[in-house]
Amino acid sequence: MINLTIWNEYYHEKKDEVVKQIYPNGIHGYIKDFLQEDQHLNISTATQDEKEHGLTVEMLRGTDVLIWWGHMAHNKVEDEIVDRVQMRVLEGMGLIVLHSGHHSKIFKRMMGTNANIRWAERGEKERVWICNPGHPIARGLGEYFEIDMTEMYGEPFQVPEPDETVFISWFQGGEVFRSGLCYKRGNGKIFYFRPGHESYPVYHNKDVQKVILNSVYWANRHENAQLWEDNFRPDDKMHRKTPIEPIETKGYKVDHEYLK
Repeated sequence: MINLTIWNEYYHEKKDEVVKQIYPNGIHGYIKDFLQEDQHLNISTATQDEKEHGLTVEMLRGTDVLIWWGHMAHNKVEDEIVDRVQMRVLEGMGLIVLHSGHHSKIFKRMMGTNANIRWAERGEKERVWICNPGHPIARGLGEYFEIDMTEMYGEPFQVPEPDETVFISWFQGGEVFRSGLCYKRGNGKIFYFRPGHESYPVYHNKDVQKVILNSVYWANRHENAQLWEDNFRPDDKMHRKTPIEPIETKGYKVDHEYLK
């Protein structure tokens, strides 16, 4: 069983009637609905306005994979929560960042860049090419799939070179974009998946749904999370007070107490 948490800022759906019609129970609710058809997933949701954004220590410690969706309130996410999520990724929790989550604090933190893009909201067609057909995230897909109406993202995408590129998108207006990128940070896996938008029914697309489901399985690394926690938490365990081999301490040691 994979413990999956779907996080959504949940603002557009409450403020805009068009978005509410497309995703009446929120984007997180819609993603949960199609994913919970898989009986191997134990799914929870969390949203921005909940206490600690719904991402408490207990919630994250029990999460194997976290899906992140945000757009209009990235800066309202508290840095303390970002730190918490980052640590869990380093410990082994999988992180799947969707669409405009490229500008989320947690994604930029994990990338070490501003993650800027070119974009245009024109409702144009997107053709998603599978450039790594043997990858687990591409399982069950054809040579490409299409989304009839979406927001355009275009290169350059200012992120580090990924470990693997699974998808590249072509848009009706001529732009292209690396739309499925895999990274490893610490013991955790990160997948960025471009398709999605609040005012277009992108998550109704069956191929998009298949990619999200496949990515949950790919990102799951529960055994590594447990290994990290057993050996490296709490933080004071990082200080090796007794050497493995006998040595004579040499050199000058700075007194860090005065810095506190």
